[in-house]
Amino acid sequence: MGKRNWLLLGFVLLKIILQYLLISPYYELQRDEFLHLDQVHHLAWGYISVPPVTSWFSYLIYLLGYTEFWVKFFPALLGALTIVLVWKMIESLGGGIYALCLAATALTFSALARLNLLFQPNSFDILAWTFIFYTLIKHIQTGKNAWLYWMGVGFGFGFLNKYTVAFLGIGLVLGLLASPERKRLQNPHFYGGIGLALLIALPNIIWQIVNDFPVIWHMRMLSKYQLVNVSRVDFLVEQPLFFIGSIFVLIAGIISFFSYPPFKKYRFLFFTLVFTLAILTYLQAKAYYAISIYPIYFAFGSVYLSQVLDKGKLRYLKPITFIIPVALFILMVPLVFPIQRPEKLKEVFARHPDLQLTRWEDGEIHDIPQDFADMIGWKELAKKVDQAYAMTPKDEYTVIICDNYGLAGAINFYTKTKGLQAITMNADYVNWIDLSREIKNVILVREARDGISEREISLFEKSERIGTITDPNSRESGTIIHLLLGAKTDINSILAGEIEEKRAELRE
Repeated sequence: MGKRNWLLLGFVLLKIILQYLLISPYYELQRDEFLHLDQVHHLAWGYISVPPVTSWFSYLIYLLGYTEFWVKFFPALLGALTIVLVWKMIESLGGGIYALCLAATALTFSALARLNLLFQPNSFDILAWTFIFYTLIKHIQTGKNAWLYWMGVGFGFGFLNKYTVAFLGIGLVLGLLASPERKRLQNPHFYGGIGLALLIALPNIIWQIVNDFPVIWHMRMLSKYQLVNVSRVDFLVEQPLFFIGSIFVLIAGIISFFSYPPFKKYRFLFFTLVFTLAILTYLQAKAYYAISIYPIYFAFGSVYLSQVLDKGKLRYLKPITFIIPVALFILMVPLVFPIQRPEKLKEVFARHPDLQLTRWEDGEIHDIPQDFADMIGWKELAKKVDQAYAMTPKDEYTVIICDNYGLAGAINFYTKTKGLQAITMNADYVNWIDLSREIKNVILVREARDGISEREISLFEKSERIGTITDPNSRESGTIIHLLLGAKTDINSILAGEIEEKRAELRE
C-alpha cells in the first residue's frame, strides 16, 4: 500500500476515533436516535419523519448487538467515507499530498464532527451530496456516461435518506444552466441518471402516495413548531461558522473557479452553491441543512492553495494551514461538544452568552444546548419504568404510554425487561401501536407540565406514582412515571379513538 493510502487510512482511523472522544460517557443517546433505532422493529419503505435509509442502518446496528458503540460507529464511518471521497476527488484533480492532507484535516476538524456525533440522517446526507458532486465531476473529466448513472444512484439513495437532496438537484440544474456546462443537460444519459434515481426512490414515493403523503404532515409540523423560529439572516450568518477554522480553504475553492484556468470548467459548482443556499434560505431551513454541500469545495480549495503557495514561494505557510483548523477546533470543543458534565458546561456557556449556543428550537435561551439536554435522563427513566413493570401481574397485558417519541424510544432501548415496548401518539409511533391484546394495566410516562388527570386514574382499580426523572439537566426533567392497575373499562377502545384523532390531527 502506497504512502497516500497509508495517510488516508490514518485519517479514516483518526476520524472514527475522534468521534468517540468528543462525547463524555456521562451522556446517553440523543432523543432522535431512539426514534431511528426503533424503526428496526417496524421496517418499511417510509416513515412520517424520515425516508427508510436510516432504518437500514438501524437493522445493521441490531444485528451487531444493538449497543451504543455501534450507534456511534455508523455516523463516524459515514463521516470518514466523506473524507475518502474528497480525497479521491483531489487525486483526480491532480492534487499532491499537501492538498490531500489539508482537505482531510479541514473536514476532520470542522462542524462535520458535530453532525457525525449523532445517529441521524445527516451523516449519510453529507456523504450522498458529496458522492453526487464526485460522479458529475468524474463525468466531466472522463466523458464516460456511466458516471451520470452513478449520479442517479447518489440522488436515489440520497432521496431515500433525506428529502432535502431534492434542493441540491434543483440547485445543480440551475448551476449547470448558468454555466457553459449546460451542455450536460443535452446528454440523454443525464436524464437516464435521473430516471435511475426515480426508480430507486419509487418504493418510497409509492409509500408516500399510499399513506397520504406523511412528508407533508411532517413538514407542516416542522414549519409550525421549529422552522418558525429560524431566521433567514441567522441561516446565512451561521454558514461560515461551520468551517471557521478552514474557511480559507473553502474561499480558495470558490475563487479557483474564476482564477485558476484548469478549474474554470467547474464554475457551475459556484452557481450551484449560490442557488442551493438561496433555496434553503427562502424555505427558512435550519442552518445545518446546508452543511452537506460544502465538502466537495475543499477538494478544489486545497489543490488551488497548493498551487498558489508553491508558485508564490510561500511554502513556509503550509504548516500554518494545518495549525489553524486544528487549533480553532480545539478551542471550540468545550463550546460545541458534550465532553464535560452539564455543571461544567453551564459555566462555559455562561461566559459566552453572546454566542447564543444554548438557544433551543422553541427560540428560548437555556442553560445547555438542546442536543445535550436530549442526552440526559433516559437510563433513569427506563430503570423506573422497569420498576413499575415489575409491579404488574405477569398474566395481564401492560402497556407503557408516553408523551413523546423520545420517552418511548429511550425506554425501548434502555429497558432491562425483555420484550417490553413503550408506545406514544407522537411521530411514527402512532402507526406502530398494537391493540390486538386486551390492556389491563398502563404505565403512564407523562411530561411534568401535563400531569396525570383524575379521569385517567378513575379508569383503574389502583393508582401509584412511581417517580420522576430527577436530573435537572435533562430536557425531560420532572417527567412522571405513574402505574395504573386493573382497568375498569375498555382501554383498547379509548386508545383506538385517540389514535384516530391523532392521525386526523396530523393530516390537518
